[in-house]
Amino acid sequence: MTDELKLKLSLLPECPGVYRYFNRDGVIIYVGKAKNLKRRVNSYFNREHQVYRTSVLVKHIVDLQYTVVNTEEEALDLENSLIKEFQPHYNVLLKDDKSYPWICVTKELYPRVYITRDKLKRGAKYYGPYPKTEVAKALVDTLRKLFPLRTCQHNVSRETIDGLKHRLCLQYHIKNCEGCCRGLVSPEKYGAYIDEVRQILNGDTKQVSDYLVEQMTSLASQLKFEEANELKRKYLLMENYRSRSVVVSPTIHNVDAFSLLRDDNSVFVNYMHVRNGSVVQSLTLEYKLQGADVDAADESLMAMAVSEIRTRFAETYERDRVREILVNVVPDVDFAGVEFVVPQKGDKRKLLAISMKNAEQYKTDKLKMMEKLNLEQRVTRTLTTLQRDFHLTALPHHIECFDNSNISGSSPVASCVVFRDGKPFKKDYRHFNIKTVEGPDDFASMREVLTRRYTRLVEEGKDLPQLVVLDGGKGQLSAAVEALDAIGLRGKISLIGIAKRLDEIYFPGDSVPLYIDKNSESLKVVQRLRDEAHRFAITFHRKQRSKSQIHSELDDIKGVGDVTKKLLLRQFKSVKRLREATLEDVAAVVGPAKAKLVVDALAEAKG
Repeated sequence: MTDELKLKLSLLPECPGVYRYFNRDGVIIYVGKAKNLKRRVNSYFNREHQVYRTSVLVKHIVDLQYTVVNTEEEALDLENSLIKEFQPHYNVLLKDDKSYPWICVTKELYPRVYITRDKLKRGAKYYGPYPKTEVAKALVDTLRKLFPLRTCQHNVSRETIDGLKHRLCLQYHIKNCEGCCRGLVSPEKYGAYIDEVRQILNGDTKQVSDYLVEQMTSLASQLKFEEANELKRKYLLMENYRSRSVVVSPTIHNVDAFSLLRDDNSVFVNYMHVRNGSVVQSLTLEYKLQGADVDAADESLMAMAVSEIRTRFAETYERDRVREILVNVVPDVDFAGVEFVVPQKGDKRKLLAISMKNAEQYKTDKLKMMEKLNLEQRVTRTLTTLQRDFHLTALPHHIECFDNSNISGSSPVASCVVFRDGKPFKKDYRHFNIKTVEGPDDFASMREVLTRRYTRLVEEGKDLPQLVVLDGGKGQLSAAVEALDAIGLRGKISLIGIAKRLDEIYFPGDSVPLYIDKNSESLKVVQRLRDEAHRFAITFHRKQRSKSQIHSELDDIKGVGDVTKKLLLRQFKSVKRLREATLEDVAAVVGPAKAKLVVDALAEAKG
């Protein structure tokens, strides 16, 4: 495995998507889907495979690419279309013309609704595809219970109705159909049923779900639990159902999508090509901005990207005759025979959103790759972000965080964890037993701990932290300010407090907290500090509490060590029995000198 491939594996996102493996010739040899790209793709390389075909596949993998999507179902659909497009050597399934099921609503006088894998009928409307056949079956079955839809395959027209060509079938007699073949229901009334069916198939499944809940409740009240359970299964399918996949949508034909994302020094443009409703190509370009290019307009950069893609995939454009390109930035150059559209809603808008998501993922991967190769750059960026967000006067290379732990004032302890350059520096972690505070007083405990910690650092001539984080809100922060004021360090150390409930940040002298974006790198660093300090304090507190719970009167006797204690308890089982024993009995176990010490001490403690 090459170093570049190892780096790509380490940077994979934990989200749904489709991955493509390439051999040395740059040919796609395998396409797969994943609910979690990082776990799934890495599983090929971190274990031995029992299946010989998989082992051979891994040996031929030289590079990989991936496309992120919103859901596992969309990943399934995209995998299907890519396998059919590229016919990878190591894919066994989905290479043939079979596909996922669709629900077809025909265009007839009395339309039919049925499941199919072939989209053949002109004018018919197809909904799907459905990654699971049972979802499509459950939906059609429920639609037929909701509406009296005809299930026969007869050609029902005005002529056949007037000529009485078809006889009423069993479905009419059991009231599942209103007699379309004889014209016993008007096309207008039946069309109203179809309009509601179309609405449900477009994603509004509330009516279906409400119907299933009503029937399920009715059956349960009649103690028909098996039938009710079957309806419950269908209801759960409906709740997890998605009417249509964005990446395979029958409403999109031979369309391109371009999304442009820009930062200070680079521009990222993602390209997706849709053929017959399926994404068959995806690529992200990066342009480094230097010199005069830094001031280039987004419109010009988009035009350059479109031109490059049309050159790279000239055969595709010639074959598919792309006439519509979806963009988030309209290029400032006209391309013959092409219309640029900025979609505002619907499937095309969703497709453009997926394209933008892939551009953002590519940018994130590039940044992570640079940081992996240059750790110093990553550290500097993190510290600079902390300095900016918390208004610090210096880069916080050295950060300390404090937390208190006690139960109703018993065994009160505190912890101090240290981060250097954004990473834990466990060598400098410290525990504190609270000595001067009685009862559960977190504020007084915080004053004591900070006073002890920084008085000692000053006396030993050690470096002080640039930032101190306190696990708590305004009260703990005020106590910390008092402690630093008392030892003359208030202006030399910056202080912040992080409250537990909403992770708001408090600053000294400011009663209004700062709310940072939950995805902020600064907040994540502070949360790591807080969680580490809490873990360290809780561990120490449990240890101290355990010691206090197993404390014995023998521990208070000077001259009696662990060995003597074990001998006595093994012989007498408890301190009570030891107190009742004679001097001679105790001397027989530990000798006369130790025996006298123990007997006298226990007698004195009792008296």
